Amino acid sequence: MRGDFFLSLIFARLAKFSLDITKLSSGTAIIGKYALKICPKFLIHANKYFKTKINVTGTNGKTTTSGLISHLIKTSGKSLINNAMGANMLNGIVNAIAIKLNPFASPYDYSVIESDEAFLEVIYKNFEADYLLVTNLFRDQLDRYGELATTKKFIQNGIDLHPNLTLILNADDPLVASFSGGNNHIYYGVEEVVYADGLNPKESKTEEAFNCPCGKTLKYTKKFYAQQGHYYCDCGYHRPEPKYKAAITLYKDHSVIEVNGVEYHTPLVGLYNAYNALSAIAITKEIGIVNIKENITSFKVAFGRSEVKFLNGKRTLIQLIKNPIGANEVLKTIDKNSNLLIAINDNYADGRDVSWLWDADFTILSDIKKEIVVSGIRANDMALRLKYAGVKTSFIKVMPDIKQAVDYIGKTADNDITILPTYTALLTINKMKCLRRK
Repeated sequence: MRGDFFLSLIFARLAKFSLDITKLSSGTAIIGKYALKICPKFLIHANKYFKTKINVTGTNGKTTTSGLISHLIKTSGKSLINNAMGANMLNGIVNAIAIKLNPFASPYDYSVIESDEAFLEVIYKNFEADYLLVTNLFRDQLDRYGELATTKKFIQNGIDLHPNLTLILNADDPLVASFSGGNNHIYYGVEEVVYADGLNPKESKTEEAFNCPCGKTLKYTKKFYAQQGHYYCDCGYHRPEPKYKAAITLYKDHSVIEVNGVEYHTPLVGLYNAYNALSAIAITKEIGIVNIKENITSFKVAFGRSEVKFLNGKRTLIQLIKNPIGANEVLKTIDKNSNLLIAINDNYADGRDVSWLWDADFTILSDIKKEIVVSGIRANDMALRLKYAGVKTSFIKVMPDIKQAVDYIGKTADNDITILPTYTALLTINKMKCLRRK
């Protein structure tokens, strides 16, 4: 073992212990930053400690999907390391491995690493790969990624570095399904969706349109949300046949996903989360994980991804929002009788460009008859967006300080609470001791 690699592991353990004691930082990336300074080739040396390496990338659903894959692997009795907190750039990935890796133990059965789309190529230059799961591609953080063609190119460049890679692809997303390379393509897709418990699909006004490689606009026989559905072109181009086909039934507090004739009951809500669960089922079946049906029911979501906590005794649902399509799908699940807090930041990890607020369909909230609290660095932008979405200005309360806003809604709420934060707002909220798990 190289001395600098071993030294970086010692540093990581000591740094993690110090941060846990002092609580100066959540320690999701800063340890990785300095571990790389000690050992710039950290990931290259880490390769030999994992038998099988899985990566998850895409616009939405990375953290939930990689968390569910990890849960199903762990509960089957296998060992793994994953970046569970969702820090998915280079520093965060090194961080997750450095604080957990035991160089004197047997190799781990798996690594399950969530990767930022723009960093996949960087990771794959240093870290070997066996499986790559791609969830979806939506417009997100235009200041970082540019348009979707650019995002797709980031991922394709990563794929091209590993010709033996197995790709697990969303057949319903025409951009994802069109990735090339690797030695095997395995597709998953949705055949039908049923809304139970009086749920309404509530078609959103935000759509994505893509042209066939021949130049014509794709047509659809079924469209589930955004560009996801059963598409085809008169030239013969069409959605690939999925190996893992799902019929989904959505309830208010869970989902039932029938995959190739087997029913899986998940605690996840919303169609977007059903897609996440389907992808996790597909890859874990592909790698031979057992007891998936039994173990999927006990999955606990990552912080902020449909996470339930309690604030002053009131049930509080926290759902991350960060781009138009993701926000729309979250908004469709909102309980309009709950007390709503929306916290919008524009730090680097959120994306500096908040024009996406105007593409998201906040008109879904126009008929709410109670106060909506808006907070964060861009609280005033959110307030203006709600005004133009049809929310009465008398129902909009602006409180830029997130901690004050959370404290306020905890004291004034007359019912359950729903919090919709961007990423760095979520980090602030997650540190607040007033929010507790039951």
